[in-house]
Amino acid sequence: MPPKKESKDTPKTILLGRLSTNLKVGIVGVPNVGKSTFFNVLTKSEAAAENFPFCTIDPNESRVPVPDHRFDFLCQYFEPHSKVPAFLNVVDIAGLVKGASEGQGLGNAFLSHIKACDAIFHLCRAFEDDNVIHVEGDVNPVRDIEIINEELRLKDEEQLMASIDKLGKTVLRGDKKDKAEYDILMKIKQLLVDEKKHIRYGEWNGNDIEILNKYLFLTSKPMIYLINLSEKDFIRKKNKWLIKMKEWIDTNDSGAAVILFSGIVETKLVSMSAEDKQRFLDENKTQSALDKIITTGYKALQLQYFFTSGKDEVKAWTIQKETKAPQAAGRIHTDFEKGFIMAEVMKFDDFKEEGSEAACKSAGKYRQQGRNYVVEDGDIILFKFNAGAGLQAKKK
Repeated sequence: MPPKKESKDTPKTILLGRLSTNLKVGIVGVPNVGKSTFFNVLTKSEAAAENFPFCTIDPNESRVPVPDHRFDFLCQYFEPHSKVPAFLNVVDIAGLVKGASEGQGLGNAFLSHIKACDAIFHLCRAFEDDNVIHVEGDVNPVRDIEIINEELRLKDEEQLMASIDKLGKTVLRGDKKDKAEYDILMKIKQLLVDEKKHIRYGEWNGNDIEILNKYLFLTSKPMIYLINLSEKDFIRKKNKWLIKMKEWIDTNDSGAAVILFSGIVETKLVSMSAEDKQRFLDENKTQSALDKIITTGYKALQLQYFFTSGKDEVKAWTIQKETKAPQAAGRIHTDFEKGFIMAEVMKFDDFKEEGSEAACKSAGKYRQQGRNYVVEDGDIILFKFNAGAGLQAKKK
């Protein structure tokens, strides 16, 4: 399946329910598509992965380091005592079945677990295995995608209509306070209920997004499709379902990221030595999909990071996109934000090209930035701040 090109239907804004750097991606799918196996290899943990529906009832949560050649370079350059990469928080959520929005298969509990996440890894099974049962009786990933997406939409519809009904009563009584929110909910209804589309594909302004983030609708969350293939199909990148799945996603979820992977292959790779792993990849002319999955999930949350670096520590500090320098400084310590003076910034590429901080300064590539500077992904930053400002703020 070739990489997808951005279309006119690509979401203009990824909706996040809360401003936080502790955002999560939930692994979602029908039972027995390989969710817990994927979670295990992704996080190298030991979540239950038995061969029966609803094996996972309580969500398993872990975090996985975000791979980045820039972080690796800085660690090699400084040889620090401490190395702290950025992390992606991942939650393994139990399988959803048809009727989950009405409570089937413990659906209400599972849907609430999805609500607590901020993006979705939608895992689709495209491999045949007589030893792994399928809750619907046979393997059909297009049908499975439709089941999951419709259950998410139906749950949002239930929440939306209840909210419209509640606000509608006060609006009819002439309460102007709720009128603006009511109008936005009716706009959402047009897309979600009348057109039966997911919310993330609407055209939303700032006021709309403020209301959407209040409700944490399931279909407003970014969706990344992970297609689980057999070892043979993954290595040759061929499977009878790929064209059908591409056609469905292009038509119904245009712009969504799609990544091929194999739980069987990744499980093998995790158990191999570094030498055996590289030999296996070279012989089969393939590579692990995990790095791509992790970085795609991290970016879907609209997260990025800046670096602080030196002999003591190299660390990637997670921030949301469009974060300004004082707020980025506050990620290190609240006093840094309160007493912010300036940020001394080097671009990673400049640092690597020039070879040192001193060389960057000589080349005019070491810049002092003020409080309106928007931090860019991969900036190397030294913050200067007034320590007294933080102490004064504490005394107050």
